[in-house]
Amino acid sequence: MDYNFFIQYWWFIISLLGAILVFLLFVQGGQTLIPQLGKTEIEKTMLVNSIGRKWEFTFTTLVTFGGAFFASFPLFYSTSFGGAYWVWMIILFCFIIQAVSFEFRKKENNFLGEKTYNTFLLINGFGGTFLLGVAVGTFFTGSEFLVNKENIANPIMPIISQWTNPLHGLEALANPRNLLLGLVVLFLSRTLGSLYFINNINNQTLQERAKKALKVCGTVFVVLFVTFLVITFLSEGFAVDKETGIVSMEKYKYFNNLIEMPVVLAMLLIGVVLVLYGLARTMFSKTIFRKGIWFAGIGTVMAVLSLFFIAGYNNTAYYPSTFNLQSSLTIYNSSSSLFTLKTMSIVSLIIPFVLAYIFYTWRKMDKVSITKEEMQEDGHKY
Repeated sequence: MDYNFFIQYWWFIISLLGAILVFLLFVQGGQTLIPQLGKTEIEKTMLVNSIGRKWEFTFTTLVTFGGAFFASFPLFYSTSFGGAYWVWMIILFCFIIQAVSFEFRKKENNFLGEKTYNTFLLINGFGGTFLLGVAVGTFFTGSEFLVNKENIANPIMPIISQWTNPLHGLEALANPRNLLLGLVVLFLSRTLGSLYFINNINNQTLQERAKKALKVCGTVFVVLFVTFLVITFLSEGFAVDKETGIVSMEKYKYFNNLIEMPVVLAMLLIGVVLVLYGLARTMFSKTIFRKGIWFAGIGTVMAVLSLFFIAGYNNTAYYPSTFNLQSSLTIYNSSSSLFTLKTMSIVSLIIPFVLAYIFYTWRKMDKVSITKEEMQEDGHKY
C-alpha cells in the first residue's frame, strides 16, 4: 500500500460518492415533476412527502462529496471552488433553498408562503441538477486556470491557483458539451424521479401519470446520454505522460481509456443495460412495474462510476486547464500527502456501516408506500 495505491483508492471513493449523488438526484428530478403530476392538493402532498423523506440523503452526500474532495485532492478544491466560485455558489444556493423549502412550506404563518417555497423546489430541481452536470462537464472539456506551486513561497501572495477568466466558472455555460451534460443530468434526475414515484406511491392515478412522464423524460435522457458518449469518445482528451507528467492532447483519449481498462468498459455496458431495462420494463409493462428504480438506480451508479474512472485513471488529467495544459490537475499532482491519505483511509472504513445504516433507514421509511389516506391523517407532513 504505497502512495500510488492511496491516491487511486481515494479517486475511487470520490467517484463512488459522485455516482451515488447522481442517483440520489431523483429527489430533485421528482421536484420538477410535482406541478406536472399533481392536479389536486392531496396529490401534490403525496408527491412532496414521497421525495421529502429522502432529501437529506442527497444533501448529505453532496456535502460529503465536497468534503472528501477537499481532504484528498485539496488542489482541485482550491482551484475549482476558489476560482469557479460563481457556479459552485449558485449550486450551493439551490440546495440551501431546497432544505428550507421542505421544512417551512407547510409551517403556519410562514412569511414567504407555500407558493414561494414550491418555486424554490423547482429552482433546486432544475437549476441544481443542470449546473452540477455543467460543472462535471469541465472534467472533460477543461477550465481556464493557471497553477504555479512556487507561489506558495511568496510571503505577499501565496496563491497557487489563479482563475484567468473574469466570469469565474460561468464561462462553462458557453461550452455546448458542458450544456449537453447538464441536460443529461437534468433529464436523468427527472427519469429517476418518475421511477421513484411509481415505486413509492400507492396511487394508480399518480403512477399512470408518472409512467407517461417517464416515457418522455426517459427517451430524451437516452438520446442525450448517447449523444454525450459519442461526442466524448470522438473528442480529444487530456493525456498525461507517465514518466514526465507532461500533459498533451490525445485523440480518442476517453475511448482509449475504456479499451485499456476492460473492467471499466464492462461496468459502463452493464450500467447502461440496467438503466435501459429499468426504463423499458416500466414503460412497456401492461401493469404497473414498480421495481424499475432499482434497476435504473444501480445502472446509474455503475455508469457514472465508469465515467469518473475514465476521467481520472489511466494517466488522464481529470481537471484540465485550457489556459495552460501543464497546469492541468491529475490525481497525482493534486492529492494530499501520504500521511493524510492514510489517515483518511482508516476513517473511510466506516463507510460500509454508513451505507448499511442508510439502507436500513431507507427500508424503514419505504416499508409502507405513500397513500392518500396517510396524507389525510394527523402527523408530520412536508
